[in-house]
Amino acid sequence: MSKKKVLVIEDNHEMRDNIVELLELSNYEVFNEPDGKAGVKTALNEIPDIIICDIMMPGMDGYEVLYLLSKNVETSGIPFIFLTAKAEKSDFRKGMSLGADDYLTKPFDEMDLLSAIEQRLKKHELLKENSQQGLEPFLNQVSTSYKNFEDLIKDRKTRSFDKKESIYKEGDFSHYLYYIKSGRVKLYKINSDGKEFIVDVLKEGDFFGQLALIQDINYTEFAEALETTEVLLVPRADFQELIFSSNEISSRFIKMISKDLADKEGELMRLAYNTVRKRTADALKKLIDEENKEFSISRDNLSSIVGTATESVIRVLSEFKKDGIIKIEGGKVTVLSYDKLSAIKY
Repeated sequence: MSKKKVLVIEDNHEMRDNIVELLELSNYEVFNEPDGKAGVKTALNEIPDIIICDIMMPGMDGYEVLYLLSKNVETSGIPFIFLTAKAEKSDFRKGMSLGADDYLTKPFDEMDLLSAIEQRLKKHELLKENSQQGLEPFLNQVSTSYKNFEDLIKDRKTRSFDKKESIYKEGDFSHYLYYIKSGRVKLYKINSDGKEFIVDVLKEGDFFGQLALIQDINYTEFAEALETTEVLLVPRADFQELIFSSNEISSRFIKMISKDLADKEGELMRLAYNTVRKRTADALKKLIDEENKEFSISRDNLSSIVGTATESVIRVLSEFKKDGIIKIEGGKVTVLSYDKLSAIKY
C-alpha cells in the first residue's frame, strides 16, 4: 500500500524539521515548505492527502493558503489542519469558516498531531466512499466499527492530570470528549470580577466536554483536576461521527444532556431559595458516593460549589462537626451520617 502524502507548511525551521522527522518515522511521505506561497505551489504539484499549516507566517499566512487551495478543484477537498501559537476564539472561528478541519495549539503533544492526522485521513476516506457509493455504506461502516456505547471508550488514549492541573480552559478548541477513569474534575466559570463558580463536580464514570462537541463550538467552561485524575480521550472527529450515526450513542448523550439541564435548573432553584446550611449539605452529598464517604476539597472550592463566602462554609462545617454529621481531619472530610445530612432542610 502506498504511503499517505503529508504537506507541512511551517516557517519555524526547528519545528518544521521536528514534524517532518516524526511523520517520516510514522511511515508518511512528507513534503515541507517554509512559507505559504511555496506551500500552495507544492500542494498543487503533489496533491497531498493532508496538509499541516502554520497560521502566522510572513508574506502569505495560513488563512490565505487555505482560501487559495479551497478554490482549486484538485485541492479543495484535502483535509487541512492549522497549527497556531494563539488560542483566541476569533482565530478558530475564522479558520473554521474558511473550511479548516482541525486545530492544534503550539506547543502540542506528538501523539495529538499523529492522532489528528490519522482521524482526518480516516474520515476523508469514508466521505470519499460515501460520495461514490451513497450514504448507507458510509453509515454502516461507521456504526459497525462501534457496535455499542462501551466501544466508544475502548482502547482510547489515556492521560493523567495532577491535582489543580488544568484540563482545558474556556475558549479552548474542543479537541476531545473526556471520560473519567479515576479521580474527580471540577467544571467552573469565572465572572468579570475574577470570582470562580463551580458548575459541576464529576467523578469516575462521568463524561465531560460533550456539549461543545455536539454544538461544534469551543469549550464554554474551565475544567480542572480536583485530585490526581486519569481520563480517556475520545477525539473530536470520532465522537462527532458516532453521535450522528449510532442511535445508541446519540440516545445516551441526549439523555445525559437532558439530565444535566434538569440538574442545572434545580441547582438554580436551590441557590435562589435554600439556606447556606442546606446548600452545604447538598454539596457534601454530591461529593461522596455509596462506597466512599471521605473526600478532600479546599474550603474555597467547597464555597464555590455552595455559592457563598468561604467563611460561611467554614462556620456551617463546624456546626455539622459539632452535630456529629461529619468528621474533619486535616483537609479530609468524612460524612459520618448520610441520613442526618439528608434530613437537613433549612
